[in-house]
Amino acid sequence: MIIISVDLGKARTGLAISDKTGFLASPLMMIEEKSPAKILEKVAVAVKENKAELVVVGLPKNMDGSEGDSAKSAREFASKLNEVTGIKTVMQDERGTTITAHNYLSNRDVKGKKRKAQVDIVAASIILQDYLDKNR
Repeated sequence: MIIISVDLGKARTGLAISDKTGFLASPLMMIEEKSPAKILEKVAVAVKENKAELVVVGLPKNMDGSEGDSAKSAREFASKLNEVTGIKTVMQDERGTTITAHNYLSNRDVKGKKRKAQVDIVAASIILQDYLDKNR
């Protein structure tokens, strides 16, 4: 089953995709867009083009486990994406994924604009890999 994950951001949104066996997550693409409607449209196109059967949306919880405005926005996005595509969406706790993504890129000596361009895609990959590992 092909699964796509989404790491929503205010300026950039990262997408990752699983292999057909649901074992490995890989970076897919980054969407540089601020408009929620345009992000939704571009993610829906990626979901359809890649024949995804499930979408995992990162849920940005606070460190204490509570949910704020960003989590509410992510849940609304997931609901709208489900309506638009007809593909099931699930939420995955994304606490710490951006920090892990920065560390990963730092260890590979990726800096500056290049890091900024990749961090959201790497975070989406981490979100998806966490989901795959948890549900294996």
